Amino acid sequence: MAKKRKVTYVCQACGYSSPQWYGRCPNCGTWNQMEEEVLNGQAIDHPEDYPAHYTTSKPTTLSNVQAENEPRIKTQLSELNRVLGGGIVLGSLILIGGDPGIGKSTLLLQVSAEMSAMEKTVLYVSGEESVHQIKLRADRLGFEGADFYVYSETDMSQIEVAIADIEPDFVVIDSIQTMTHSESDGMAGSVSQVRQSTNELMRIAKRLNVTIFIVGHVTKEGNIAGPRMLEHMVDTVLYFEGEKYNTFRMLRAVKNRFGSTNEIGVFDMHENGLEEVTNPSQLFIEERLAGANGSAVVASLEGTRTLMTEIQALLTPTAFGNARRTASGLDYARVSVIMAVLEKRAGLMLQNQDAYLKSTGGVRLDEPAIDLAIAVAIASSYWEKETKSTDCFVGEIGLTGEIRRVSRIQDRISEAAKIGFERIFVPKGNLDGLPPADGIQVIGVKTLRETLKRALP
Repeated sequence: MAKKRKVTYVCQACGYSSPQWYGRCPNCGTWNQMEEEVLNGQAIDHPEDYPAHYTTSKPTTLSNVQAENEPRIKTQLSELNRVLGGGIVLGSLILIGGDPGIGKSTLLLQVSAEMSAMEKTVLYVSGEESVHQIKLRADRLGFEGADFYVYSETDMSQIEVAIADIEPDFVVIDSIQTMTHSESDGMAGSVSQVRQSTNELMRIAKRLNVTIFIVGHVTKEGNIAGPRMLEHMVDTVLYFEGEKYNTFRMLRAVKNRFGSTNEIGVFDMHENGLEEVTNPSQLFIEERLAGANGSAVVASLEGTRTLMTEIQALLTPTAFGNARRTASGLDYARVSVIMAVLEKRAGLMLQNQDAYLKSTGGVRLDEPAIDLAIAVAIASSYWEKETKSTDCFVGEIGLTGEIRRVSRIQDRISEAAKIGFERIFVPKGNLDGLPPADGIQVIGVKTLRETLKRALP
């Protein structure tokens, strides 16, 4: 009699497994994500079945471990080096996610060409394109002379053989959702296949000291498709962001075991690939209209970088019973709180005003120091008073209308002075011990009402 196969139902959103099918996942609550997977029932019963790198290592005390700096390789893209924390760490596993067509494959193809020019061995594995299509794309981007290995394959066992044969320094997997592993019975892109394939790539990276870049698709919510454990398994998680009708792209680190998180790199997409934007602050504010109301500039922090970004607000009388609120690039809840403080503490009647706010350049701002600029932009549009083009604003707003101090105020002032601003409004608490600034007037403010009176006389 044939042995009855064992099946389980796995949620494709969170990886939750159950012996029975559910329409709604009991763990994450998503609908119609439970798919059937066959259990192969194979287990490791003998010590010799374990990979060699598991059996040779032994526990040791921390005091006996020799601390060594991780060797890094710098690419020709300084923005990528910044996001990675100073360069590519050998033996690391790097996951890059982003919307379709945003430029993930273009970025990695450009890095592969640059690494091959530095006499590094690169293997570019694509499960979505043939080798001829990769060649056509490389020629279109101007990389005709690039000399690295290309391989169109989705079977992880074949890819492992190719890596062992070529012994590359860098490997690109485009994308992880197309890879299949023989020990998993799910279809390509399923939780089990993504988990098993990533685990195999992690083993290869650590055992052979090979740096592996993995391209990951994202869901409509903006999260990397597959189980959340995928982001826990890799060393670095990068998100490639940008607006559909904007050529600017932002590479953001949300996890980095070898550097700081929330670093960003700014690129400009052209026909011949990605070009670095070395001065994004000037770029984001160069099209600002002089004499326009509803505009304010903030010196915000993105990792170790200070960006001068314009925040725009437009208020119009509502035509319906409930006022409409829209925020693009800003946190909606933060905007609602600031509008409530403006109404209560500064006397603005905003209940019958539709409010539309956005941050220019496709930058998403989400730090407390942008509160003051948001408030000034809203008040400027409400009163129809222009803000001076040479003013910028930094500060967190409390619920009682006070302006609270923020971090790294010296870096923000220096960036504003370098761009050419003449005045910067900062929390009064940040003035203690602050050295005199050259070329810019630093104005300390204590309350929101005081700020509006001095910025919008």
